[in-house]
Amino acid sequence: LADKIEATKEQIGTEEGTKNSFVMPLLQILGYDVFNNSEVVPEFIADVGMKKNEKVDYALYKNGKPIVLLECKKWKEKLDKHGTQLIRYFTFSVAKFGILTNGIKFWFYTDLDKTNIMDNYPFFQFDITDHTEEQAEFVRMFSKTIYDQKQILDRATEMVYSREIRTLLHGELTNPTRDFIKYIAEKTYLEKQRGRVTDKIMTQYAELTRRNI
Repeated sequence: LADKIEATKEQIGTEEGTKNSFVMPLLQILGYDVFNNSEVVPEFIADVGMKKNEKVDYALYKNGKPIVLLECKKWKEKLDKHGTQLIRYFTFSVAKFGILTNGIKFWFYTDLDKTNIMDNYPFFQFDITDHTEEQAEFVRMFSKTIYDQKQILDRATEMVYSREIRTLLHGELTNPTRDFIKYIAEKTYLEKQRGRVTDKIMTQYAELTRRNI
């Protein structure tokens, strides 16, 4: 599918073309019958508060309930300006996952921060033309035959927490905070019973910490 997208994308100029040529084939790869309304519902009606008949492009169904909402844009569209639209749909649906896509990039959302309110940031981003096997394996978890909501949520939680930990560690290793320097000083100077961690010691440890990192 990635090869086909690369070869034909310049011929696709509309959102409908993107859905038909890029998005629907991926859903088929994941085992869904895109022509069976008990599995894939196009133009899924998601009433949003006082607004009625609001429609999301697709809803994936399992056991009679929507499990994933997909909002699609043209393949040339940037996704970062379209997230709020999916947030509205997600809040008023029982679906646990939302996917914002332009047929090439797929941004996966859920509600890790507040229940039933879609997170502002995707927990996973997938590029069908540029991905690792590990990333592809995660997308396969959404396949019709093996879909398991709890397993995906567990992985999503790990992804978000790991990303936050990496960001924190990168920040501390790039520009260590006073708290981090104090932790280093307490674990070395203080525990060696060399005396109190004074401002002078903190200044010295700040320079030494940066140098040793």
